[in-house]
Amino acid sequence: MKDTFYAYIQQLQDTITTKLEEVDGVATFKEDLWKRPEGGGGRTRVIENGAVFEKGGVNISAVHGALPESMQNYFGVKNADFFACGLSLVLHPKNPMVPTVHANWRYFEMYDKEGNIVDQWFGGGQDLTPYYLFEEDAIHFHNICKISCDKHNPSFHKKYKERCDTYFWNAHRNEARGLGGLFFDYCKATDDMSMQDWYNFVTEVGNSFLEAYIPIVIKRKDLPYTKEQRDWQEVRRGRYVEFNLVHDKGTLFGLRTNGRIESILMSLPPHVQWHYNHHPEKGSSEEKLLQVLATPKDWV
Repeated sequence: MKDTFYAYIQQLQDTITTKLEEVDGVATFKEDLWKRPEGGGGRTRVIENGAVFEKGGVNISAVHGALPESMQNYFGVKNADFFACGLSLVLHPKNPMVPTVHANWRYFEMYDKEGNIVDQWFGGGQDLTPYYLFEEDAIHFHNICKISCDKHNPSFHKKYKERCDTYFWNAHRNEARGLGGLFFDYCKATDDMSMQDWYNFVTEVGNSFLEAYIPIVIKRKDLPYTKEQRDWQEVRRGRYVEFNLVHDKGTLFGLRTNGRIESILMSLPPHVQWHYNHHPEKGSSEEKLLQVLATPKDWV
């Protein structure tokens, strides 16, 4: 399974980066191959200063070795080895009318000292973080998520949409990071779902990513915007940074397993603002966005 999924994310990285370069039309992804001293490595691809994408990364990694003590305590195991691979992407567009997007699909195995698999699971999801609310974009993104889920289990979309709303919540701000999407983790074999079934589901979601996001980018990338709207985008990016550094489990996992810091922090935008006690004008488009972020909404 680990070889099959790693081959899949290598192919998916190629598909996604090729399409993003086509949409940007100016910038190309720079590739960086790296190795982890304790075992494994990855292929980082970053795009910067494009016509559409100010900064973005589409990274894959496959790391293995002894599970660090902090993670053993987290999982309640002793003397375990692990293998983890996944694709993680974040795209920060230049135009504030185009939403930031994040996606991640991953697979994890844990072994005893004889090398036997003692646990294995899939995880992942995709979510949208706009700076200005276009409801038709939110509906489109969530519809694609639901179509992918419904092919495998009619209960998946509601469950994983709610988990996404719960997970991408900036508790210290009491607001959502964005409009959500899907979030699933610890997807293990059951009587109803084999690991192959989970693989089929996760790859279905991964394959749907471009269909969920690219039409939104094409529709919004050439819209005019003001300096004030750009400032608002950078203020909201600050909330994105706060979530990734304070709450995100993937960031914490990377730091605790001696992951490659440049790849882990690739998700951070290049230009961000923090203003003391910042509030948008009453009745403004900016306030409208905050109202939606305060109470997650069903878009489908």
